[in-house]
Amino acid sequence: MSSAAARVMLLAVGAALALGGCQTLRRHKPVPPVAEPAPLPQPAPPPPRVLVLPRPAPTPTAPPPPKACVPRTLAPPPRYPDTDAALRASPGAADRYQLMAAGRILREQRLEDLERIVAACRAP
Repeated sequence: MSSAAARVMLLAVGAALALGGCQTLRRHKPVPPVAEPAPLPQPAPPPPRVLVLPRPAPTPTAPPPPKACVPRTLAPPPRYPDTDAALRASPGAADRYQLMAAGRILREQRLEDLERIVAACRAP
């Protein structure tokens, strides 16, 4: 290399260093620090799972048992004397008539007792 070329090269390197040095000596406004971006809001945690249990089906309430209207003192039906067998076995018409009359009296008494009980059941 010739001395002229070396001189040019030294001159170019010196100029580059001088220009680079000048740039570092100049006072620049400080660059504000880059603020870290705000953290993204975290999604709200899902609400706790609430187990909704189905209500048991209401059991149908049975209506209250009906009020017993028949008193316990009611006697069983009497044995009526005018049955078919008794009327056939009677010797005469007068005997059959007496059996039928006795049966009628018993039936009327029983009917009066039952009507009185039914009237008491119908009363509120």
